[in-house]
Amino acid sequence: MILVALGANVPSPAGQPADTLLAALCELAQHGITIESQSSFFKNPAWPDPNDPPFINAVARVRTDLSPESLLATLHKIEAQFGRIRHRPNAPRTLDLDLIDYDGRIQSGSPDLPHPRLRERAFVLVPLADIAPDWRDPVTGQSLSELIAALPPSQIERVA
Repeated sequence: MILVALGANVPSPAGQPADTLLAALCELAQHGITIESQSSFFKNPAWPDPNDPPFINAVARVRTDLSPESLLATLHKIEAQFGRIRHRPNAPRTLDLDLIDYDGRIQSGSPDLPHPRLRERAFVLVPLADIAPDWRDPVTGQSLSELIAALPPSQIERVA
C-alpha cells in the first residue's frame, strides 16, 4: 500500500485549499499515479503557529510503478506546479504532498520510509483511518487505532 498525505492552507492557482487538493489528486493521475482511494477532507489548525490559516488535509492510497525516490521527486514537482515555495519549515503552503508509506518499506535517506513524523500527525492518521483502518506502522507494529488513541482528540475537525 502506497500512501500520500495532502495538505494546503493558502490559495493556489487552482483556488482555495480544498480546490487545490482536488486538483492535485487529478494531477497525480497525469504522472502515472493512480488514486485507488482517498479520505474525506479534514480541517486542523496550522502548526506551529495557529494564527496561520488552518490546513485542509487528506490521505490517498495510490498505485504507481515509480520507485519511492521517483515518486517523491514527482510529488515535489507537482507541489511546485501549484505554487509551493520551500523557504522555511512549517510555513503556510499552497500544497504539501508527503510520501507516508510505500508498501511497508523501512528505509533511511531520501525518502525516509515510513514518514518519520506520521505517528505525531493527527492530520495524517485520522484521514488514513477513512481509507485504511487496518494499516499498521511498519516500524512499531502499532495499529492505526492505537496511534490515533494516543493523539489529543481536540486536534481534528472534519470539514463538511
